[in-house]
Amino acid sequence: MQKGVTTLGRFLLEEQRKYSYASGEFTAILEQIAFVAKVIGRDVNKAGLINILGQTGSTNSHGEEQQKLDVYAHTKVIQALDHLGKVFAMASEEEKEIIHIPEKFPKGKYLVVFDPLDGSSNIDVNISIGTIFGIFKKKSESEAATIQDFLQPGKNLVASGYVIYGSSTMFVYTTGNGVNGFTLDPSIGEFLLSHPAMKMPEYGQIYSANESNSSSWKEEVVAYIDCLRNYPERKYTSRYIGSLVADFHRNLLKGGVFLYPEDKQYPQGKLRLLYEIIPLAFIAEQAGGSATDGENNIMDLVPKSLHERTPVVIGSTFEIALYQQFIKEGIRKRKKKFAKSGKSTLEKAIREPVI
Repeated sequence: MQKGVTTLGRFLLEEQRKYSYASGEFTAILEQIAFVAKVIGRDVNKAGLINILGQTGSTNSHGEEQQKLDVYAHTKVIQALDHLGKVFAMASEEEKEIIHIPEKFPKGKYLVVFDPLDGSSNIDVNISIGTIFGIFKKKSESEAATIQDFLQPGKNLVASGYVIYGSSTMFVYTTGNGVNGFTLDPSIGEFLLSHPAMKMPEYGQIYSANESNSSSWKEEVVAYIDCLRNYPERKYTSRYIGSLVADFHRNLLKGGVFLYPEDKQYPQGKLRLLYEIIPLAFIAEQAGGSATDGENNIMDLVPKSLHERTPVVIGSTFEIALYQQFIKEGIRKRKKKFAKSGKSTLEKAIREPVI
């Protein structure tokens, strides 16, 4: 190994030593998540060769057709964490109910929520996909986890992260003290610190949205996108992969905004609050960005169920502030404001930012 290279294991250990009260439980969970990421990443990279591509014929908790690799990843994450004695219970996109720790294993004080394979609809066409996770402390003193243990706001997270399986496999996480990224070196089987102290630029030139749904967006959202396309200081470009982790990862590095607002098909939003959006919002904030559902900071939202959906706009602070401005003002109020300043045309009213 090259001199000065820091492995994820060493980094976690050094972070643990900064706190005299640290027990090592937390570190053990993160190490196991990193381990299972290597396993999933290995099989993602040869999915077409080992017959785990395609659909299983079953559906998940949302009625969506499950991919074989979805089920595989879901199982592997559980197997990596259930025996540690550090985890109290888990919740997954692929499981309708709480995942309890088997009685034969001891329980810990942490709750793990995860989307085992985000973007799985892209598996068969070889596009980047990922794993998202969040870690909370349990709330109750009961021996068995209840739904209330999981219904916590993002500000209660003790850690969150994601793994992206792309041209390289990266592990990105935060414990509330900044964001760090590690790239897997397959020759030695270790995650190496490649992106220390990651910071999302204050603004970018990319917006990521499924514009095929724009006909059913609120007019304020349509106006916001139109504003970005015609922004006076820099012209934004559309980059939408359709894999949340991949779109978020690009914007984390380059700046910009990802949005999936409510529409006619998903009036409450499409993406899941607890195990997709809250963990990524924590990372965004720790990297200097932010996330909103249009009205509220994502980190303040308290889930009402394990699989609650939410609208989301997440990314650089400038683009988020601009979006909130459009939503708060509304088109009528915005047109009135511009009329008073002598810019009364609809085009001016919806295209020119006033922040």
